[in-house]
Amino acid sequence: MSLPAPIAEFPWRVVIPLCLLVALGAAVLHSAAGGSMSPYADNHLIRFGVFFIMAMVMSRFPEEWARFAAIPVYIAILILLAAVEVVGQLGGGSQRWLDLGFMRLQPSELMKPGIVLILAMFFHGLPVGMIASWRALLLPLGLMGLPMAFVLLQPDLGTSLAIAFGGIVVMFLAGIPQKWFIGGAIAAVPLGIAAYFFGLQPYQQQRVITFVNPESDPQGEGYQIIQSKIAIGSGGMTGKGFGEGSQSQLDYLPEPQTDFVFATMAEEWGLMGGLFVLLVFGIILRWGMIVARDAHTRFARLLASGMTATIFFYVAINLLMVMGLAPVVGIPLPFMSHGGSSMLTNMICVGALMMVERWNMQSARSSFG
Repeated sequence: MSLPAPIAEFPWRVVIPLCLLVALGAAVLHSAAGGSMSPYADNHLIRFGVFFIMAMVMSRFPEEWARFAAIPVYIAILILLAAVEVVGQLGGGSQRWLDLGFMRLQPSELMKPGIVLILAMFFHGLPVGMIASWRALLLPLGLMGLPMAFVLLQPDLGTSLAIAFGGIVVMFLAGIPQKWFIGGAIAAVPLGIAAYFFGLQPYQQQRVITFVNPESDPQGEGYQIIQSKIAIGSGGMTGKGFGEGSQSQLDYLPEPQTDFVFATMAEEWGLMGGLFVLLVFGIILRWGMIVARDAHTRFARLLASGMTATIFFYVAINLLMVMGLAPVVGIPLPFMSHGGSSMLTNMICVGALMMVERWNMQSARSSFG
């Protein structure tokens, strides 16, 4: 007996792990708020519900709509980034947000999926014979460089790197010659050194130094990493128990509800909780790669690959950051950290992947008549 079409086509294999992550995130946020659903956990669940509906609506869009929307979406986000420089709100020493009344929007977050969409559309329309030409390199670099410049003005190094990562993944999978990536990597070394001395703010330079040796500044920039390591290590195998994390409950751990939500979780749920989170993220990322593999057009394949890479960047950098293996750059953990813009961005990525999966199903049905 076959299931009804709406049930059979519903993306259960990503919705179930997503709900598990969001539920665990809500439990951790409940604990981070001292045992209260307000102000973190309730907003977290409401945002997920609203943005999940948005993702389901996105999944119904035909491929032609997605390609048509690429340029207007890119331009609209650029306008929002420019608006941040004029009327943006300050927070934590940075000017990154627009106050929309019902939420504070961080437009730079929207550019992460936005750059994937515009580059997927560009390479879809580029003749295969031109993939090795300078045109295939210069225009995408310009499309990436303009929003990155806006984001670096805020300043927000982490988000600018995330935009670059998504764009580079799309360019690589589109078939840009590897020699250009190798040359870019070589050129990045002196450019990175110059950027450190002349491009980074003093506090950003200190974060790089502290990442190498957090104990050199235990009461300053190194405090976050040290407390995060203590929280993760003290959780042991099974954790201290729900609501029993001393680092977060006694306010030793900075930002336990956003950047360091994984450390908050690991202290209370231990290694087993950490492995569960990694397993669920692995399921979601594997689903994204399968969707990209099964895509029937270049646009769909690049779009799905880039969206999966964007989620991966969030996860990888946040986990490396809280374990002291990467500088603290303010990247939240998808579906678990408190934050409307982050949840919006990641659900856009999920919605785009569900959209491509639906295109794949339609193409498969048409192939079999």
